[in-house]
Amino acid sequence: MAGLNPADLHMCATAPLFVAVSRPDLSVLLDQAQTVSYGETGLLFSQGDLADRFFVVLQGRVNLFALTETGDQSVIEVFDPVDTFAEAAMFSSAKFPLNCEVVAGSRLVHVPAGPFLKRLGENRKLGFHLLAGLSRWQMRLIHEITELKSKSPGQRLASFLLALAKGAEGSAQVRLPITKAVLASRIGIAPESLSRALGRLKAVGVETQGRELVLTDLEALRRLVREGTE
Repeated sequence: MAGLNPADLHMCATAPLFVAVSRPDLSVLLDQAQTVSYGETGLLFSQGDLADRFFVVLQGRVNLFALTETGDQSVIEVFDPVDTFAEAAMFSSAKFPLNCEVVAGSRLVHVPAGPFLKRLGENRKLGFHLLAGLSRWQMRLIHEITELKSKSPGQRLASFLLALAKGAEGSAQVRLPITKAVLASRIGIAPESLSRALGRLKAVGVETQGRELVLTDLEALRRLVREGTE
């Protein structure tokens, strides 16, 4: 573990929760936070564990999941950089309601509850700034939901794949971080619609082999999303 360096603090400042907080105030809020790197995929916390901290994803990905009666994982949400997660559990029940898996190669900020809540108590205006950030995040989610409802299954899938290939140009190879069943649920389509959408995306250069996908023409995918044609 290590304390936050200036680059880590800068990344944290872009998280929706903190966008309305000034850099000096954020530095105070996170003065006891630490960064942790994960070389292997593993369990970050289990359902029912004490929620004595929350987290910021600086690199990699984490999966929140529930266990089915047969012991299989049912992924509920996926968090990428720069997302915060588990703050609701810390503020409410103080117990984690789900399990969390951190993917190999990830780097997280651990924000301990005690010092963070103490700083909020010392400067109550910071609470309003956090609420402002969450309000902006809510508006963004509403916008995304509105866009989601206006897109075809192929466009929804293309948008998801482009997000996985963020920063790439020309072509990219990506791996689905979740199962196809969970992906279908996440983008709001039926599993059979996902299979059909994957088939249609072959026309714009999407090649699949299980959860591995090669996106041979990213610009064609962008046009599909932008123009609304399949």
